[in-house]
Amino acid sequence: MNKDDRRYVAYVQILMEELVPAMGCTEPIAIAYAGAKAREVLGNLPDRVDIGVSDNIVKNVKSVVVPNTNGMKGIEASVVSGIVGGKAEKMLEVISEVSEKQKEDMQKFQKDVPVNVTVLDNGLVFDIIVTLFYKAESVKVRISNYHTNIVYVEKNGEVLVDLENTDQESFNDEFQEKNRLMDKRLLNIKDIIDFADSCEIDDVRQVLDMQIYYNTQISEEGILGDYGANIGSTYFKYYGNDVRNRAIAKAAAGSDARMSGCELPVVINSGSGNQGITVSIPVIEYAKELSVSKETLYRALVISNLIAVHQKTGIGRLSAYCGAVSAGCAAGCGIAYLQGGGYDEIAHTLVNSLAIVSGIICDGAKPSCAAKIASSVEAGIVGYHMYKNGQEFKSGDGIVTKGVEATIKNVGRLGREGMRQTDKEIVKMMLEGKAECI
Repeated sequence: MNKDDRRYVAYVQILMEELVPAMGCTEPIAIAYAGAKAREVLGNLPDRVDIGVSDNIVKNVKSVVVPNTNGMKGIEASVVSGIVGGKAEKMLEVISEVSEKQKEDMQKFQKDVPVNVTVLDNGLVFDIIVTLFYKAESVKVRISNYHTNIVYVEKNGEVLVDLENTDQESFNDEFQEKNRLMDKRLLNIKDIIDFADSCEIDDVRQVLDMQIYYNTQISEEGILGDYGANIGSTYFKYYGNDVRNRAIAKAAAGSDARMSGCELPVVINSGSGNQGITVSIPVIEYAKELSVSKETLYRALVISNLIAVHQKTGIGRLSAYCGAVSAGCAAGCGIAYLQGGGYDEIAHTLVNSLAIVSGIICDGAKPSCAAKIASSVEAGIVGYHMYKNGQEFKSGDGIVTKGVEATIKNVGRLGREGMRQTDKEIVKMMLEGKAECI
């Protein structure tokens, strides 16, 4: 792909937009970011807090430990962490620099200040509205569609930012994401491989180096520490130390740590730290085993990252479809590339693996995400080995249809449309009798 080609520029930009550092599970951190921004505009600690969130935010926040809070969990903890200890300018690393006193202040604030939580039902999958009150003053901040997309800011009735009504169709359609992000409909498997083969490494080196460094760190921490259900260390204990198991176990271990409040950042993919870990760690492990050059590793990570984003474009940021599936199957494609695979190997790897694990649901961010990551990475590797063994799932086998792009489209339709009611039922189950936990 020529560097002057608009697709080349777009693909570099997509990597820059999607591979960003974040500390903590990204939905609680998005709430913390909204809280920090609202407090910044208000200029005081509030004496009352209202927060409204969409169903999917509830799903991905209620069971996750918020880092740098001494173990606080849930929606209230997330917004309080941003109000008391957040730095809005750091965005998804908003609570990465918190003092011990601030952690104590968070606990006190949550006890002393009313925080009212409501569930929004306005048709948006990703929506957060934080309103802070101090005496007669008030500030409202709204984040919609993706984690850092502040679309509305109001202080004392005066509108300071209003992106909601500049393009209403764009605001309501997560797939388009026209407000600020690059149009990802340009992505396709053939061009992704062409870009990975031909891109100038200096155009992607910095972001990929950060992904390698951050995500390896939290993976190692997950192996060494006692986090969540310890899926990573369980895999090592019972399934050995070969490269296949290392790829599975270390990816799971990163999620073990992340879902249980580990205070290390990761580089995310498609708005998710778990997905960022899953697309990168298995590829890194295979690169070590195969002793490939650093350049080859970079190009394989371009493959895995962009294929994960491509799959998520049709599904949306949040849904009842587990995002680890997209990332684990994409990791299998990166592993195929490391071993000399081209279009045929990568396309068949992706279709085979999607046929295996596309039924995994997302029932929120929590320790079991690590086990879903393990299953998805394993499927990615099996999908590649099936191709090497002359085997494939064929058109008509369930949701598999002719051609990799058509199958990706089917998966997008499944996740976005077919699982919409499933998503609602999952949230109902999570909230039944548990309203006090949100």
